[in-house]
Amino acid sequence: MGETFGESLHGGMSKGRVTMFTAILVSFGVVFLAELGDKSQLITLTYALRHRWWVVLSGVGVAAFLVHGISVAIGYFLGAALPERPIAFVASAAFIGFSIWTFRENAASLGSAAGRRSSGCESGEPAPPAESRFVVLAIVSSFVLAELGDKTMLATVALASDHNWAGVWIGATAGMVVADGAAIAAGTLLHRRLPERFLHRAAAVLFLLFGLWILFDSALGWRPVAIAVAAAVGVTSVAAAAMTALQGRRADQRSKAQQAV
Repeated sequence: MGETFGESLHGGMSKGRVTMFTAILVSFGVVFLAELGDKSQLITLTYALRHRWWVVLSGVGVAAFLVHGISVAIGYFLGAALPERPIAFVASAAFIGFSIWTFRENAASLGSAAGRRSSGCESGEPAPPAESRFVVLAIVSSFVLAELGDKTMLATVALASDHNWAGVWIGATAGMVVADGAAIAAGTLLHRRLPERFLHRAAAVLFLLFGLWILFDSALGWRPVAIAVAAAVGVTSVAAAAMTALQGRRADQRSKAQQAV
């Protein structure tokens, strides 16, 4: 009888491990594929344009752990639904606020760079990206707000209702971190190749686009208006960037002409 109990206990533990491992693999694959090209991957790329890769990855890891923990709790323990529109309004306001913050940081960095040049303290090495004390908190909060009610979260909720909850939590978190890690690598590469001023402005515009899109599409349900507003902001940003580049080129030409004289 003791041997029978031991065998059944061992068989139950082995079945539990297999079930958990299956849940990890399934949820990893589903979330990884769902994240490819999703807005959270673009948000990661935006943050990676401005901050060190390990800072962004830490924020993404914490956010993924929290988001999918909430998803598992909803799917496995509660079976409830989150109010999508109020969350969308808060997320929209947060991203527009991040855009304003980024614009202000860019203006402040340009002012400090001009001061260094005027004082003759400018060196040939590019300065490392400045890290705010609250950047990890900003990354975590923006990811959590962007993912609440998103298709990735809904997929995790569905998986948790039918699979091992711990395996779904682990696999979904790992899938999001790996997918967004690719965006971090792309952002780090761009940060080395492109001017910091351009990257800061691009990040601010992307945050503004995210905020406006969430506001008109998710919060208000006006998809055509969201497309029109996003297109208008994109065209305006490209035109402004082209004019800035042209003015900079003319200024360089004038400076070279004065030096030749």
